[in-house]
Amino acid sequence: MDASAAALIAARPALRADAMDGLLFEDVPLAAIAAAHGTPCWVYGAETLRRRFRRLRACMPSIAIHYAVKANDHLAILALLAEQGAGADVVSAGEFLRARAAGIPASRIVFSGVGKTGAEIALALEAGIGQINVESAEELCEISALAAARGLMARVALRANPDVDAGTHEKIATGRAGDKFGIPFADIAALYAEAARLPGILPVGLAVHIGSQVFGTAAFGAAYRKLADMVRHLRTAQLPIEMVDCGGGLGVPYEDQPETLPEAWAGAIEAAFAGLDLRLAIEPGRWLVAPAGILLASVIRTKRAGMARPILVLDAAMNDLVRPAMYGAWHGIVPVAAAALASPCEIVDIAGPVCESADMFGRGRSIAPLEEAALVAILDAGAYGAVMSSTYNARPMAAQVLVDQSMDLSIAGGSGFCAIRERQAVESMWSMERVPSAAGKLVLGA
Repeated sequence: MDASAAALIAARPALRADAMDGLLFEDVPLAAIAAAHGTPCWVYGAETLRRRFRRLRACMPSIAIHYAVKANDHLAILALLAEQGAGADVVSAGEFLRARAAGIPASRIVFSGVGKTGAEIALALEAGIGQINVESAEELCEISALAAARGLMARVALRANPDVDAGTHEKIATGRAGDKFGIPFADIAALYAEAARLPGILPVGLAVHIGSQVFGTAAFGAAYRKLADMVRHLRTAQLPIEMVDCGGGLGVPYEDQPETLPEAWAGAIEAAFAGLDLRLAIEPGRWLVAPAGILLASVIRTKRAGMARPILVLDAAMNDLVRPAMYGAWHGIVPVAAAALASPCEIVDIAGPVCESADMFGRGRSIAPLEEAALVAILDAGAYGAVMSSTYNARPMAAQVLVDQSMDLSIAGGSGFCAIRERQAVESMWSMERVPSAAGKLVLGA
């Protein structure tokens, strides 16, 4: 049985049901945002993001926090986290340049990822990147050549694959033998010694990441203990090692599963590395931004005739939020109107309009009967939502809105929210396309 709308709202501090205005997000009526910006529409809460970052900082006061940009790369989100003191973990030149544009210094950026190109590595080196997490022996050699040719020293950490099963979804596990990420653990010691000899390379430590949506601390602890043992081994061999990047992956309870507290994660890190005199870092993404985002959608219609159960068709789709279609991911879905929040529920399937059977947000969901144009909020959509959107079926990118009660009134117009990305114009989807003419010339698509 699904958690009720009341239970879902009660478990999320940013949400509140108002008897007149319906569902509020950080005290702003979601209906007002939909009226101003239409649907589908992404809504982010600035104070939720700040509060979650402060909680991480409080339980890990001496650990560097590098936000995983892949979770949500909007400049407004990056700038807000930069103001809180976050660095960045990036996996492409595009993410690196986004982080820099948002005000994060290159020295506080870590470059991860299994497929860094030579051009991306060169860009990062020339900009003074803080650290490169190396994923293979082949990559290490390329970094050495590129750095030496430029008279630079690349600060690198070797990303170890500890062969630890994080117990998460197959598609987001990253620390098992056979996963594409990291260097086999048995090869770390020899490769670290090689790194110390290579020109242009300054080995500073080790990195690890075992997956996303990790609950409990057992898998974290197993991976961190292996890295701690490796630190001791390398120091015995007189190799310099000053830091360990502990990765990210702390799970978010989208449904009603027990939450693993960040304080427990901090405890697992402390227990593994106590007494080793290391600088430590983490790479949180989802945990910070998922609860800070909502996808607002409107009901197009409800299909009832001849259906085993009603199908609620929304104007949001898998091109907006792909997680349910890609991973079978569960997101809470609640009505916005006050009357609907207080109404008896029916069991429905909730679908998007895209021409794919996978375009389903939920099956057998309990929700109040909703009429055409009724609003719903898809919860915990701040991570791997807009950043993974596409224009499939020629559907333009949805608008994005930031709620921030501390915002300058001249920006927010006294409403407490403003657009941080306007809805994409339909014509812009083909504005860069060209159609060869019969005369052999290229003409703009019409």
